Amino acid sequence: MTQAKLTLNNDLEIPQLGFGVYMIKGDEATKKASLQALQTGYRHIDTAHAYQNERGVGQAVKESGLNRDDVWITSKLWPSEYGEGITSEAIDKMLGRLDTDYIDLLLLHQQIGDYIGAWKDMEKAVADGRVRSIGISNFDGERLDHLFEVATIKPAVIQVESHP
Repeated sequence: MTQAKLTLNNDLEIPQLGFGVYMIKGDEATKKASLQALQTGYRHIDTAHAYQNERGVGQAVKESGLNRDDVWITSKLWPSEYGEGITSEAIDKMLGRLDTDYIDLLLLHQQIGDYIGAWKDMEKAVADGRVRSIGISNFDGERLDHLFEVATIKPAVIQVESHP
């Protein structure tokens, strides 16, 4: 199955359709569902620290038989992980849970807390190769404007929840 891709502002291509694991409880169930998605042709899995199932995503990618470069992983940091130094450590923990050397897209999950400090650490993670793209989720208005003013790397993605 060929999947449509979108080109981000950093010239990376993200699979347009992603498999979200938000309501899947536990790593084993997440691994099973993610493996089925990958076998069906999905090449993008969207998880988050708050979902408590990143390990299952990482296990599915490892067990899928696909090259890591062929599977796009998106994850999100929770506001308790925001702040210079704090976010860098949280990224390392996330890499461990996902059992991967890099995250394709890392998002700030909410627009509260020290999101500016978190963004600075995310920019450093892009520079050192731990993260390939950065963006935001659930941001709007004044805080979105503020982030754009201070960001050296502009968000590659602004994830907005919608229910068709």
